[in-house]
Amino acid sequence: MASLQKIRNHGALLIVIVGVAMLAFILGDFLRDGSSLIHRDRDKVGIVAGEALSYAEYEAEIKRIESFYPDAQKAEIHSQIRDQVWNNFLQEHLFRTQAEKIGMIVKADRIGEDEAAELTELFLGANPHHYIKENPSLLDSNGDVNREGIIQLINSLNDADPEMLQNPEYVQQVASWMNLEKTVRNMYLQEKYYTLLQSLVRVNSLEAEFSFNNRQHGVSAEFVMQPYYAIADSLVKVSESDIKKLYKQNLYRYKQEPTRTIKYVSFAKTPSSEDFEAAKAAMERVQDEFRTTDDVMLVVQQHSETVYDGRDYSQENVPAQFKDFAFAKGAKAGDCTDLLFDGETYAMARIIKAGYSLPDSVELKAIIEGGEDREIGWVTEEQLIRGNAPKALIEKAFAGKRGTQFTIPVGMGEMTYEIMEVSKATPKVKLAILSRTVIASSKTESAIYNNASTFVVDHNNTESFEAGAQENGWVVTPQYGLKALTENVGNIKDSRQIVRWAFEAKEGEVSSTVYDCGDQYIIATLTDVNEEEYRPLEMVRGELTYLATNKAKYEYVAGLIKNATSLEEVAEILGQPIQSTERVALSDYRFANTGFEPAVIGATLALDENQLSEAIQGNTGVFVVKAGAANNSTDEFEPALEKMQLGYSSSQQHVGPAMRLIESEAEITDNRANFQ
Repeated sequence: MASLQKIRNHGALLIVIVGVAMLAFILGDFLRDGSSLIHRDRDKVGIVAGEALSYAEYEAEIKRIESFYPDAQKAEIHSQIRDQVWNNFLQEHLFRTQAEKIGMIVKADRIGEDEAAELTELFLGANPHHYIKENPSLLDSNGDVNREGIIQLINSLNDADPEMLQNPEYVQQVASWMNLEKTVRNMYLQEKYYTLLQSLVRVNSLEAEFSFNNRQHGVSAEFVMQPYYAIADSLVKVSESDIKKLYKQNLYRYKQEPTRTIKYVSFAKTPSSEDFEAAKAAMERVQDEFRTTDDVMLVVQQHSETVYDGRDYSQENVPAQFKDFAFAKGAKAGDCTDLLFDGETYAMARIIKAGYSLPDSVELKAIIEGGEDREIGWVTEEQLIRGNAPKALIEKAFAGKRGTQFTIPVGMGEMTYEIMEVSKATPKVKLAILSRTVIASSKTESAIYNNASTFVVDHNNTESFEAGAQENGWVVTPQYGLKALTENVGNIKDSRQIVRWAFEAKEGEVSSTVYDCGDQYIIATLTDVNEEEYRPLEMVRGELTYLATNKAKYEYVAGLIKNATSLEEVAEILGQPIQSTERVALSDYRFANTGFEPAVIGATLALDENQLSEAIQGNTGVFVVKAGAANNSTDEFEPALEKMQLGYSSSQQHVGPAMRLIESEAEITDNRANFQ
């Protein structure tokens, strides 16, 4: 048990390590070895390059990461964490597979196996990995990596007798440490592989000179632009064959995953009149006690939805319905409102303290002994409460004066703060608030549910579903493009279950289940099953019609000006002004002030001086350009600098597509939809 005590002595560092590692997905060998389910196909969330991710590991990692977030945030970020876990698993094994093919490794699997090994250097060397150095929680008071603490922790974990292997606390701590080691090892392996790919991109002298000349050569120009939006659609005609031709030309852009379309009816869990009466009666039963009790906090704790946190309300942040009462002339402790109702909530307030003033905000600094002080900046009491700051910090920060230093206990230690500045004091009041929002009772919810269930029994196909909803005056809402991993239907809470049903049902079916989605019940029908590799023409018809219409407008304008011999004549025919730009170069992204127009830039540079172009089909309109005199730069060609700059941009452009190609060629099985 001595070893366990040593581990406990380093508990703070362990908490830090777990927190640091929470953003990376790790499948430690420690956990993998004990899994008896890993080889069962039905338990595999996914397979990448022959490596399987079991459901148990997937969920364990999700819960581990979620444990570092407040309960209120977990539902909001749940889908992001799921995606993060999968993406990290994907990247880890894609990189590892590619690295193994060329013999690339990170020397040593564990810190200390070889004192000269890379992993040890990444943690304890002269230049630790940036993942360690950029996390303040792993640094000492001087801002350096806490090498001594890390070494002590490793020794504590290694110095364990056999019975420790049966201790859950020890098992969890070993797993946490292995997670951190593997996180850094995988990140460094990815960085090595990226560096290798980037080093393979070479720029020769001809490329460097060509790139340089593209920036140097330029011309001035005058032009007339006819925007597409200024041409009435009625002046052109777009045929079905035009749209189909464009669809074939752009088919690569419409690659898609299988999708589903549903229609649904929502039944809001609206409270009944009986629910309003019951809520009012409950508040009336306790209102006298709230007015007279000496222990008002206990009454609030037992009967109110509004927690008493001791905050000092100002006129700006006090609940609006209590503002006049709380800051009335002569208001004093013990005063109490009548029972109020705003249409949803019954509430009343009692003054705990009145007739005093405090600043609305303070500027704080944390005093770090032996290290650099940390500026916290201006904070309000509400911000500190929301951030779960210690009560002692809040009280002392807003009760002190400028220049005051105070120390409060934090965990097993202490923290010292200094008040740098305070805002002007304003009147404050402490309120205890007794409140109850009227919600649907279980009886009311049951009646709503039964109504939806009866409808489902009587309408078991899409046609009957829509007709029945119309008879009842219910709104039928369509939801298009649901994918297998779509987290929710629109903004409906907890509706992942509906998406899962949609991918199991047949077209035309109505859900036999009434889905409980937070504040509403949902019934749905599956109206369309799309398993095509590409989005159908009808789904992208609007986009194609827009493109085809612009092309037709270009041809229309080109016909109007085909006999024009000067830019002035073009301007007169189109009713557009002549514009000018001092310089157009092949390296430009924009043409003058008109936006991204590569075709116009290329056509302009192909003209001789004073030559008039034909009509040019641009992205935003039709252009006619007259090239002016050359306007070349006089920069001196520096081959080495040009190669370096071009090499960097080229490597960035090539590495991304290379990694996407690796992913597209890899054998990836994604079964997440079966487990979410």
